[in-house]
Formats: sequence, structure tokens, C-alpha cells
Amino acid sequence: MLHDGKSRRVAIIGGIRIPFCRAHSVYTETSNQDMMTATLSGMVKKFDLKGQTLGDVALGAVIKHSKDWNLARESVIGSGLSLKTPGVDMQRACGTSIEACIHIGNKIALGQIDAGIAGGTDSISDAPIVFDDRLREILLASSRGRSFMQKLSPWFRLRPSFLAPQLPSVVEPRTHLSMGESMEKTAKEFEVSREHQDQLALSSHIKAAAAYDAGFFDDLVIPYKDAEEDNNIRRDSTFEKLQSLKPVFDKKTGAGSLTAGNSTPLTDGAAAVLLASEEWAAKKNLPVVAYLTYCKVAAVNFIGDDGLLMAPAYAVSDMLKDANLSLQDFDFYEIHEAFAAQAIATIKAWQSEQFCRERLGRNAAMGPIDLSKLNVKGGSIAIGHPFAATGARVISTMAKLLNENGGGRGLVSVCTAGGMGVTAILESP
Repeated sequence: MLHDGKSRRVAIIGGIRIPFCRAHSVYTETSNQDMMTATLSGMVKKFDLKGQTLGDVALGAVIKHSKDWNLARESVIGSGLSLKTPGVDMQRACGTSIEACIHIGNKIALGQIDAGIAGGTDSISDAPIVFDDRLREILLASSRGRSFMQKLSPWFRLRPSFLAPQLPSVVEPRTHLSMGESMEKTAKEFEVSREHQDQLALSSHIKAAAAYDAGFFDDLVIPYKDAEEDNNIRRDSTFEKLQSLKPVFDKKTGAGSLTAGNSTPLTDGAAAVLLASEEWAAKKNLPVVAYLTYCKVAAVNFIGDDGLLMAPAYAVSDMLKDANLSLQDFDFYEIHEAFAAQAIATIKAWQSEQFCRERLGRNAAMGPIDLSKLNVKGGSIAIGHPFAATGARVISTMAKLLNENGGGRGLVSVCTAGGMGVTAILESP
């Protein structure tokens, strides 16, 4: 999205996703490609794209098998789109599908393509299992052997301990801390109370359930397997139930506040967004529901001074400077609830004059946001968080919110592993 007055506006035509389901539940035997292909097929059906050629399709997954090296293209081939539609794999941790939207959007803005799809998928249920490097070395040495003895001899080095699997994890290699452990540190730094976290988590479930009951997701979520809606939503959740849960990331000090109830669950799912030029949309007789106008990516020194998941606070600040907007100039906010504490800490950072002066280079605090405009259809705590799919979910949700609102502007923010944040601004036609 160039802002030189010459580039084309990037139209969001709409989004689609399958229900997000807790890991090891409905999609236990379903792969990333299965979920992504089903989602793209739903997109093809929704917008009557069967057999049509799009400029590009950018997709990604965070937890991938080596066999998924060409995931986007393979998913396109099975989707019903013309086989002349290319596909490219992308990855920026939890910001993957927003990054894919930026990639497709910039190509449209520059006139390189007229339309494309951005999306993402992730499966924890079908996660790749990696074995000890010493076992891998034996397998490779054996495969290089030319004679029978050359193939057999490496196996004499095999020990039972080599067979122990190394399961995927979300531990940062630089700090050796999980996301939850890192977020506990940030929650303490910003004095985020357990009560505040549980209140936000409860609100997430209430809003998501209400959105389904009102039919908001009817055209955004397609049934898949045995799921018709996100199966993590707790309609019977109460503040008292959430308060009864024990901390899961800081059990030793007695000061932990992050629980399974105020953190996102491990989730399987896929989501996608159709973007295009205004001319393409008009030619296809497809209405524009919103425009993708500004985007920003930032990274922080989480090894030293900053919290692992605080980069969106910086990215939003820089993006608002680009757009000449204030934090209050929005009708809706979609802030990814990786943890309730993350969303709260980010909002508190924007209200802190010290943080804004010392970290963001501003002259004053950015100020508060109207919390009645935050994640109004539920957030990741209730809906779930398939890592690479969440960005496309929030973009689709925001676009529909603006369209139903009859005007306005929306702010989207997603934190990621590695101390990064991906943000965007959507505006109504």
C-alpha cells in the first residue's frame, strides 16, 4: 500500500474460514493442506471463482511438515481455482496471514496483479515429530552407503536414547522461555491483575457466543468435518470458574496470573481473505466491504529490555504516525488475545506517558481506547488461535464489521513469536 497518490486502492472482498477447533479434537487426523484446501474451496464457492485464474495466492503455516514445502500451491491445485493460479508459502509466526495480506495487497497496489488470496493454516494435532539428530545422522549415513556393509555399519552406533522424540514447542531459542513464561514477566512489569485478565477472557467467550447466535459468522465460517462453529467457546463460562483455575506458567513464585482460561488454547484451523483492485471487483460484480490502507511490522529487543509480545505497541504507534491518526480515531479494534495479559499490557503501554516517551519516541501518552469497541465479536481466547490463520480471521472480521457499520475505520494488531508485531488499518468504502 504505497501512499504516493498513484498506487491503486486495495479492496477487501471478503473472507472465509473453517471452524477453529481445539487441538486433538475434531481435526485430529486432518493436515494443514486438508484444512487450507477446504478453506480455499469455500472461498471459490462463496465468490464464484471456480476455474478462474487469480494473480497470486499467499499462504502459510507455522508448524509444518517437510512434505508441506509447497503448501500454498498444492492447496490451490485442490481448491477449484484454475491451475494457472500460482501460490507462494510465507511465514511470520502468528502474523503470517496478515503478512500474506500485505504481500498480496502491495502487488495489487502496484498493478502487478488484479486479485489474490491471502491466508494461513495450522495444525497442532498433526504436528511433525522430530527425532534426535544422532538418529538422523545414522539414517543419512546409511542412505549414503553403497554396499550392504556401508549401509549397515552406521546402525551399530544406535542407542535407545536416540529414539526419544523432540516435540514441537513455542520456546524461544534465545531466552529458553515459553510464550507464557515470557508473558508472565510482562504482566508483572505492567501490573496486569489476574482479575482483569479473567474479565477479558470471560468477555471474549460471551461476545463470541453472541456473535454466533446473531448469525454474524454465517457467511464467514463454513462447516468442516463435524464442526459448525469454533469448539473452544465456553457458553457456560463464569468469572468464578475462571478465577478457580491455577496459574500454568509461573507455579513456583506464587505470583503467577496466566491460566489456561485467560490464555489462547492450542488450536487447529485455517482462514483466508480475498483482496482485489476496485476495477476487478466491479468487473466481477463483487462488492467491496473494506479497504486495506496502512500496514506496519515491528520488532523489539525481547532478549533485553522489551517484553516478547509487546512489538504491536511499537508497530501501531509508527503506523499511526504514517497515517496521521490518533489511537482514538477508530470505530473498532481487533487486538489478538494471545493472552489476556498481552492485550491488556499493550493497551496500558499506550496509556503510559513514560512508555510512550521513552520507548515510542512520542511527546505524550497515546491514550486509552474505548473498550466497547474492542474484539466485539470475540477474540482469540474464545475463538482459538491456529497460529498462521488468526491474521486472516481478524482481517475478515474487521472488514465485515466496517461494512455492517456503514462506515468507519478499524485497527488490527497481532503479536508474534520472536518479538515481532504485525498491524494494519482497514477503512470502509
